[in-house]
Amino acid sequence: MTAFGDRVDAFLDATFALDPLFATRVGNHAHDSSWPELSAAGRERRLAFAADWSAAFAAFGDDELSADERIDRDVLLGELASQTFGDSELREDAWSPMWWVYVIGEGLFGLLAREFAPLADRLTSISARAEGIPALLAAARDVLVGIDGRPVDRLHAEKALEQWPGLISIVDDAIEAGEAAAGAGDDAVAAVLARLRAARRTAGDALAAFEAHVRDDLLPQSVGEGRLGPDLLAARMAHTMRDPAMTPERIRERAEREFGAVRAEMIRIAREIAPRWLGWDPGTMPVEDVAVVRAVLDAIAVEHPEPTELIAFCRAELDRIEAFCRDRDLVGLADEPLEISWTPVFLRASGGAMLNSPGPLDRGEKTMFLITPIEDDASPEQVESHLREDNDRMLRLLTIHEAVPGHYLQGVYANRSSSIVRTIFWSGVYAEGWAVYVTQVMMDEGYGSDDPALLLTHWKFYLRSIVNALIDVGIHADGMSEGEAVALMVDGGFQEEAAARAKYDRARLTSTQLSTYFVGSLAFWDLEDEVRRREAIAAGSPEAIPAPRVVGGYGETPGFNYRRHLEACLVHGAPPMPLLRRLVLA
Repeated sequence: MTAFGDRVDAFLDATFALDPLFATRVGNHAHDSSWPELSAAGRERRLAFAADWSAAFAAFGDDELSADERIDRDVLLGELASQTFGDSELREDAWSPMWWVYVIGEGLFGLLAREFAPLADRLTSISARAEGIPALLAAARDVLVGIDGRPVDRLHAEKALEQWPGLISIVDDAIEAGEAAAGAGDDAVAAVLARLRAARRTAGDALAAFEAHVRDDLLPQSVGEGRLGPDLLAARMAHTMRDPAMTPERIRERAEREFGAVRAEMIRIAREIAPRWLGWDPGTMPVEDVAVVRAVLDAIAVEHPEPTELIAFCRAELDRIEAFCRDRDLVGLADEPLEISWTPVFLRASGGAMLNSPGPLDRGEKTMFLITPIEDDASPEQVESHLREDNDRMLRLLTIHEAVPGHYLQGVYANRSSSIVRTIFWSGVYAEGWAVYVTQVMMDEGYGSDDPALLLTHWKFYLRSIVNALIDVGIHADGMSEGEAVALMVDGGFQEEAAARAKYDRARLTSTQLSTYFVGSLAFWDLEDEVRRREAIAAGSPEAIPAPRVVGGYGETPGFNYRRHLEACLVHGAPPMPLLRRLVLA
């Protein structure tokens, strides 16, 4: 161990004690029975903690550290600066009831979802956290009152009320699991059940009272619809991207340029395949390009599974994807367990599908590919709209994105990294960018090459990430209306209206997150372009790198090997993209 390594260990121990939910998430289970202190006094302690440790890590000069340690130091300084921004400027705890939904949901769900310890131990921790919910919500009553210039947000309050019943259902699921185990003869679980049931009553009463407080006291006083405004968006974007070049203005500029290029490619493909899909005579095809693309996509969207078949479809597709990767020797695969299942209720406001990976300290635990079911009260028209958006081909792409070689495989590699710092403090820009980028790599390598409809759907999928960035910046910085956002997604991005309206809500609930897909993927393409150029120069063929019409599509480059390059990007954990460039190009 070096002096820097010793300080990192001490910092992590202190961080886990300060934030038990973070500790649970990354696989340190010494604090599974506790909640973080989320009162005003707790916020002051967090700010002092970040200031002290920022000074401690900044004191290490470059000449004292190895190359890897310099990267880790910069990751930690960026993380601490982001935490300070959240506690001093962003202050979601003071104006977003949804922030508290995520805190409570994460604190309970993470203990039940994975089998990192015997069920009796995990139910004991759930009991303790359930017993602590009244004190947690007492702090919430004091903190969740707004701040100067930003009162409690109405949209966040409305969405919190929609998700609130899902919180106590996690404890109910724990009781159900406990009763099943006790019935099967697990005496240790049986001994915990009485406490767990009592804790459920305690938590249920506190949650019901706070739900009434949000509905009756906070909601009538709340204003706003989840918009940060240009200044706060720019500040948050800097901490999300960790790249000073990626300002909201720069993101919008690059997204608008890519938007035009991708749509042009979609028009080209749609006109080529329209005769087969629609029976149109090429000579009498509509002049309007958008009409042609929409008509072909509408025909493709008819082919979709039933609502109950979504999970089975993705499981079968995963087998085909892994076989392709093995046949092409594209990237090393993994054996760590992956479960495809329905999204828990408290997370369903966040999107249609997501990946929930185990923490780097939870060795061998399962990753969960979560698919959000269509709401029970959805009309037949709404159901059909959702299924048309997530049609057969979109689900094939979604499985690449979320599972292999996307988020799941990236998470496995990250958890194997030799740098605990870069596995614990992972970059969302890296993670989301990787999944978008590697989906294009799969297309370039020939996945589904016999199906032009899949390629057209892929460009629609990539166009979605571009539009995500445009509405993220537009909504929070430019006052983009719901009508403008939905029109951009439906008319500009060829999305279904139901999905577009859900995305509009998500954009207002998760500022800057929707930009990470596009910005991260661009950074991966910029990196691949540089690596290809270096390899071509080394091979004496600098002219071998074409300028792609859109991202990817390079063809062969002398000296370049995809497996070597992809794994060179994967083995360093999940650092911010400027730091990944330093690691890969060193």
